[in-house]
Amino acid sequence: MPTAAVPEPVSVSQEVAAPAEHVWALVADLTRMGEWSPENTGGRWARGATGPALGARFHGWNANGWRRWRTDAVVTRCEPGACFEFAVSVIGLPIARWTYDFEPTDSGCRVTETFTDTRGRIARSLGGPVSGVTDRPNHNRDGMARTLANLAAAAESAAV
Repeated sequence: MPTAAVPEPVSVSQEVAAPAEHVWALVADLTRMGEWSPENTGGRWARGATGPALGARFHGWNANGWRRWRTDAVVTRCEPGACFEFAVSVIGLPIARWTYDFEPTDSGCRVTETFTDTRGRIARSLGGPVSGVTDRPNHNRDGMARTLANLAAAAESAAV
């Protein structure tokens, strides 16, 4: 049986008039992600984790219309001011890797959010019915642009 092509990673960048370290701290506080994401409604550190650290685990909650689901994640890169990345699974099945890269600029920083789809055949076939999203790359591209715009507004207002 042929395997479906794995989608290319999706990346969106946003200029932010705030220091990279400050914006990184906002992103890495996963309990606040629901403040700027149109799909993620929040998160909670799990298994004894109390904040961002390599290997820290957390639960995320998501919503799309009436659909709701929980994810489990582990931090795979944790470089303050430079990169924050985590791998997401649902009921033990790999779903995605989310990476946030921070690059200092003259006026603050550039944040690049990247979604890498890591779903296998089973998770890919269940994704649409569970989340209500049939075109995950384009859906995420739109959501990422909104997330980063909201993040920039929060970071810039706090930096003033």
